[in-house]
Amino acid sequence: MGKLIKNHWARLIVLTAALYQIAAALEGFFWPKIFWDFLTTNLDPAVRPVPILQLVNLLLGILAFAWEWPLPIFEFAATAMHRSIEARLAVYPLASLSALLLYQGTNPGLYYLIGLGVYFWAYSEGEVVCPEPWSLPRRRRSRGKV
Repeated sequence: MGKLIKNHWARLIVLTAALYQIAAALEGFFWPKIFWDFLTTNLDPAVRPVPILQLVNLLLGILAFAWEWPLPIFEFAATAMHRSIEARLAVYPLASLSALLLYQGTNPGLYYLIGLGVYFWAYSEGEVVCPEPWSLPRRRRSRGKV
């Protein structure tokens, strides 16, 4: 049996959340609704008449999808930003919060939180994100006996 590579698993979870967040933002343009409108109507100006929250969700969803699945033509995969789990742990809570505010985005908000937990688990075990997506880290050469 192989060892679970947690950052690959978290990448799949966040890719799912990003696609779902994009779909929720597009749906929010047609049916704008704040999730917390049963408690207060103070947040309604964020979705109606100007769709600010929907645009934020759309942009963060596209950013998360592009970050987790970088296209080779942009050469983003080899940068330090792409390989940084710490940067993901800083940006994805904001994406989760914006998704949780939108009624259609509650599921991707929860998926982001699960992905954050798995990324934190990977970070705490010292995993690294490889420069080439979906590849395995190189093994260190051992200098001891075989």
